[in-house]
Amino acid sequence: MKKLLYIVMLMAAVTLTACHSSEKNYREAYEKAKERRQTGIGSETYAKIEAERQRYTHVINGDSVRMLYVNVNVAIDSTDVAHDYNVVVATFTQRINAKSYRDRLREECGLTGSYVLFGGKDKQYFVVAQGFDNSTDAAAMLHDIDKKVCLKILEPLPWILKKL
Repeated sequence: MKKLLYIVMLMAAVTLTACHSSEKNYREAYEKAKERRQTGIGSETYAKIEAERQRYTHVINGDSVRMLYVNVNVAIDSTDVAHDYNVVVATFTQRINAKSYRDRLREECGLTGSYVLFGGKDKQYFVVAQGFDNSTDAAAMLHDIDKKVCLKILEPLPWILKKL
């Protein structure tokens, strides 16, 4: 009987020790999750996002703008002429959606010079509100985009596409 009591006490001690360790782990995980929820994201993730955002930022006339270099071609009308610097206001994976958005820019916003480019590593359609031959004019358009484009523009748009 003493042996049985000894074994039960030993098992209880092991169980209590194991629970304490587990409780500590749960507490640490809870604190980390609580911290992430309060800040929105973890510090490592935030640092990666910020580095990626800064990677494509250029300063033009003292203003920081997002500019990506992409190999593209005119996608829809062969009469459209693509400029070197293009203010992109929408991206789509389907041609029909890009054409529809471009048509709305032309009709509703009066941006008759808008066109669609196709290309990039993801094979996307880029709807261009207006194209320019220099980065200064493109940055000026980007700065006043809310006054010129009457349609809703989603983040991380708009940005400047430098045609390769």
